[in-house]
Amino acid sequence: MKRMGKPKEPKPAKLFMSLIASEDDLFHHGLEDLRSIFGETDTVSERLPFDLTEYYTDEMGKPLFRYFITFGRLIPISILPDVKLATNRLEEKYARPDGGRRINIDPGYICLEHVILATTKRYIHRPYLRDGIYADLTLIYRNKSFQPLEWTYPDYRTEAVVTLFNQSRKRYLEDLGGRKNRSC
Repeated sequence: MKRMGKPKEPKPAKLFMSLIASEDDLFHHGLEDLRSIFGETDTVSERLPFDLTEYYTDEMGKPLFRYFITFGRLIPISILPDVKLATNRLEEKYARPDGGRRINIDPGYICLEHVILATTKRYIHRPYLRDGIYADLTLIYRNKSFQPLEWTYPDYRTEAVVTLFNQSRKRYLEDLGGRKNRSC
């Protein structure tokens, strides 16, 4: 006999951030601010060129570079909107007097099944969370690796970034104590 499912909270997730800037000083200042808010990082990627799109060029100039960072402390999934609002405030802190961004900080989380980004932009594949924040399903875990979807950003499709997220997933599994439970 089948029973009705019982609501339960998901396991905590691994918080990550993508930082895009043209100046290393901005990255380092942003990183220190993020550590003061969210705790110590456990990984910081190498500097990656951000050159598969011109989306931020008018606002931020070029060349642009991206870093991915992950944090040691796991977070409840439900706080993702709060994290996005906090990163938006940091972007404003470093903005030019005309309001143009000098650094872009995109938070998200990694769990066993997928990678989720927080965004303020709605679209068909982005369910609303709260406070003007949406969840963007960016990568799914299938066949022993994260896989992009039709709407996944071009740079998140690259082998280097997928490899980075696969490594972060392994670390997340260690953070969970090695349990192989399939839910977040």
